[in-house]
Amino acid sequence: MAMNELRSITTFIKAAELGSLRKAAMDLGISPQAASKALAQLEAHLDARLFHRTTRVMSLTDAGQRLLEEVQPSVQGMQRALENARKGKDDFTGPLRIAGPRSTFGPILWRLVEEFCDLHPGIQPDVLLEDRVGNWVEDRVDVGFRLGASPHEGVIARKLFALQMVICGSPAYLQRHGVPRSLSALEAHRCSAYRHPATGKVVPWHVLMGEQIVDLPVVPAICSNDEGFELEAVLAGKVLGQLAGVTAAPYIRDGRLVPILVEHTAEYIHYFVYFGSRTSQPARARAFIDLAVQRLVGNPEYILSEEELRRFMQVPVKPRDKQKPQ
Repeated sequence: MAMNELRSITTFIKAAELGSLRKAAMDLGISPQAASKALAQLEAHLDARLFHRTTRVMSLTDAGQRLLEEVQPSVQGMQRALENARKGKDDFTGPLRIAGPRSTFGPILWRLVEEFCDLHPGIQPDVLLEDRVGNWVEDRVDVGFRLGASPHEGVIARKLFALQMVICGSPAYLQRHGVPRSLSALEAHRCSAYRHPATGKVVPWHVLMGEQIVDLPVVPAICSNDEGFELEAVLAGKVLGQLAGVTAAPYIRDGRLVPILVEHTAEYIHYFVYFGSRTSQPARARAFIDLAVQRLVGNPEYILSEEELRRFMQVPVKPRDKQKPQ
């Protein structure tokens, strides 16, 4: 049903209820002229007269009475449904569909979701984690997180924090095999690499060279499409790895990992939160976005500071850029 037809029928019902087209217009918030035009259009469309009119009274014709009896319950049901939809938009209960990358972001997102559910127990989070970029409209996503620009038009973005790429190894590895003092020295070391789950390609390391970020291909001793697996291999002292700062930071701070070649640490991309128009979003989605911005924008927990990295410019382990470890 077109909106102008719905308007005409609503005007007809209100006029029948109030017995006056002028009163119907006032109740609906339209002009008497607009109400008269809407009713005339409905009568022309039906080719039937719906009201007997005098200067003081208007009453339903037989055709008008039959129409009222048939359409009034349906229109009232539609109006209730519309009102419920408006109320649901401001409701802090119900599902909240969230999408984000699986790699690196899962633990960060869980902390947000946990805090949000503590604040609003009626929320039912539905979280979709995957590294491919899905169709957020088809997947009915309320709030999306991803690295870099969104391929979808019509979404609003807020920058959260930079993704650092930190080359690091365990103290045991560096004691046993030495500390590479240049990028070229990495050829003599066992390195891990990440295989992108969406493309199947081995991702080169991203390193800072002067003021430029360049790709550094590595020959992987261990390759995985899961950063958690790669992290375990680095922690076990089997390989050097380039890990996301959000993943490596807590292990670097507690001494289980040591950043190396820190002058080549790259911040080549940012995390963003994406969402549709704030005016048409459910209140629960708007509140979750506000929480994400509050907790994540520039959060030092997820970014190694220059001071922290500078402490590792001279690593107190014996350098040994010689034979590639077996």
